[in-house]
Amino acid sequence: MILVLFEDDDVLAVDKPEGLASIPERDTTQESLLSLLSASKPTKLYVVHRLDKEVSGVMLFAQNAAAHKYLNEQFSHHSVRKIYLALVHGIVAQESRTIDTPLRQFGSGRMGMDSKRGKESITTFQVLKRFDGYTLIEVYPITGRRHQIRVHLYSLGHAIVGDLLYGERDMQHRFPRLMLHARRIEYRLPSGDLCAVEAPLPESFTDVMRMIEG
Repeated sequence: MILVLFEDDDVLAVDKPEGLASIPERDTTQESLLSLLSASKPTKLYVVHRLDKEVSGVMLFAQNAAAHKYLNEQFSHHSVRKIYLALVHGIVAQESRTIDTPLRQFGSGRMGMDSKRGKESITTFQVLKRFDGYTLIEVYPITGRRHQIRVHLYSLGHAIVGDLLYGERDMQHRFPRLMLHARRIEYRLPSGDLCAVEAPLPESFTDVMRMIEG
């Protein structure tokens, strides 16, 4: 069952579980967040943004065309504030940092940094806590490129724990999930009111944290 975090006539905010695609994939027999929600809705849901399949946390849908346009404009102008939690490998030395290297997709399907041909990509973060060999950080992506947070952190030598695509697979296989969670999103409703929605940390995330803390 999908947890609804906020709903009115214009916007639906839900808590996406990890392992569930945001929208239908090539194999249409596999369920997605959109298909599960649409099955219980009499009207069309509009996709505003996406989370990677392996990521958990807050995701928004518009419930009518006007709200869809209104939300899209906020994402396009980078006026939506997104806050993620990420557990990364290694000890991050700096307390905070901004990464602004452009990204593009390569033939393998992986995203990579390309200062000449890539699209503008900006990620900032700050350290919350350091452990023995790991660091918990709060991440604020300004832009919303595919795999942006994962690639930017990997480029610093701090791959996200459990990331099988951007990290040493033998080491990453030890972990049951990608340790990236969309914790909070702040945006404006069509009424103009500011709305902030938070998703609780799933048990799968806290279990790994307890293991790391020893």
